[in-house]
Amino acid sequence: MITPMFDLSQDAEYLILSIRVPYTRTSEFDLFIDGTDVKFYAKPYFLRLTLPGRVVEDGREKATFDIDKGLFTVQIPKETSGEHFEGLQMLTSLLAPKGSRSAKPLLEDISPDCGESAGTNEGEDEEDFDWQVEQEVYKERSEEELRSMQKYGFGNQRSGVFARLQEELSDVIDVKDPDGTTLAKRRQERLNAEASAFSPDHYLADLFEDDEIKRLLKFKPWWTKCRPSPEHEGEAAILFSDDEKEQMRKFTNRSYLLDKTSRYQVWLSLVDILLAYAYEVRSTEGDYNVESPWAIRKLSGTLCWLETYSSLQEVLVSFGRRVLCYPLYRHFDMVAAAIYDIAGILQSGKACVLKCLLDIHKVFRKNDPSYILNDLYITDYCIWIQRIKSKKLSALAATLQKASLQKKDLELELEELEEAASMVAEEEGSSKSASGSVCSDSNSSQEDEECATPGGGGGESSKDSPLHPSSLVCAIPQQSVTLPSADGNVDAFPPASEGTRPLIQELGELRITQDARSSPEEERKLSQAKTSAAAEGTLLEPSQQNNALLIIKTQEDSSPDGLFKM
Repeated sequence: MITPMFDLSQDAEYLILSIRVPYTRTSEFDLFIDGTDVKFYAKPYFLRLTLPGRVVEDGREKATFDIDKGLFTVQIPKETSGEHFEGLQMLTSLLAPKGSRSAKPLLEDISPDCGESAGTNEGEDEEDFDWQVEQEVYKERSEEELRSMQKYGFGNQRSGVFARLQEELSDVIDVKDPDGTTLAKRRQERLNAEASAFSPDHYLADLFEDDEIKRLLKFKPWWTKCRPSPEHEGEAAILFSDDEKEQMRKFTNRSYLLDKTSRYQVWLSLVDILLAYAYEVRSTEGDYNVESPWAIRKLSGTLCWLETYSSLQEVLVSFGRRVLCYPLYRHFDMVAAAIYDIAGILQSGKACVLKCLLDIHKVFRKNDPSYILNDLYITDYCIWIQRIKSKKLSALAATLQKASLQKKDLELELEELEEAASMVAEEEGSSKSASGSVCSDSNSSQEDEECATPGGGGGESSKDSPLHPSSLVCAIPQQSVTLPSADGNVDAFPPASEGTRPLIQELGELRITQDARSSPEEERKLSQAKTSAAAEGTLLEPSQQNNALLIIKTQEDSSPDGLFKM
């Protein structure tokens, strides 16, 4: 049998079911309606749905068939007039189970009432979820026990996957041996890799040259147009494309048995994945490129390092560090924008979250070998989120809005780096200002001295006049600047940490120390000495520097040529 394409909508009185069944005969249509069960058969198509509300067959049914489009539409009366059926867009959860096809420990529903009992199977709809994680004293385990517990994927329920995919391993994740690496070791290796990848130069460039960043921050992603609607019980009205509906129909209907700790980790990993997605949408302005699959999985510690988080703050810190280490735009405001975006997505309801996950699924599906991450995480999230109550998403959104992330939390010494760079920028600005003033004063003084020199007739070119040493220093700032001390420390800067000190020292070595120029009194005496020497017939050009060659003209030499002395 073939499962046909279908769509569901509703009004106050009817549930409207549209089924696309081309090349069929209306005489073979068979429709069965009973409470929450709806079955349709038209050879070779068969469809069985488990509805979130009850419908009746009382003679008010209406049906039409468009032969050209092959579209069969039936209006089914609701048992309770005015009742709103929640989750009609969650096509995967509406499909009846197809039998056990997935590997353990993932379970598929085989009971007819799976749609009604889906939430109670996990036990999470009966109680409000506590976002404050419980803390336990660490217990040392043996090596054999640790090795047998190396799991990953959705809810940490998979293992041994990469043992068969060694060739694709390096192109998908950064963990060298995921099946033999403990969670603690994965985290430490991730932190070390981030510390090595962090580039102070790249960060400062994006910090001070932020025109492109400001433009991206003004971009409005598609979810900003989604607002919770009272008609949909607080959820935003989301429209799914035909491709997205088709993908939902292809998913196998599953139910997940998760304990409280695993459920908490699943929620945190969902936030981590959505943060990476929100950043990529904003940074590309919704126009994906060939780097998008890499960017999404690289920014997510869950996808790149198979990370398992224990608190929401850990998720935010991990995402912030990775944004400042790997992508093209490394700015802290991009981190804050992504957090704000995710809070809005969660507040809009599970349909908005599902659309994001389907978008990620499509991006990975078109990239080889990123499809492995769909099998490990995204597909299960697309199925699982359809069974979740929207009030839990609202609770998570409220918690995310209250969360605080500061630059010091990232432990990349950003504040010290910015302070050092700002001081160097101020010094350079002061030096340029002083240099311009010195050049102006030097040029004026040189012109006055050339005019006052005797024997320099009006037709004599300026290049024939002796060159004054002061004209050589106009480009050098006359401000005293502190140099690095002998031990390599820069006295002008506050003490820096180990991560930023090499850059601060490098910046300090570029600063210049210039000896102070002669005072105005010394300049006056020098001018008088020149005038006196010229009156005696000897032209002597004193210099503050050691000149290799001096030209001296004496009274005894009547020839126009001078005597060259070394």
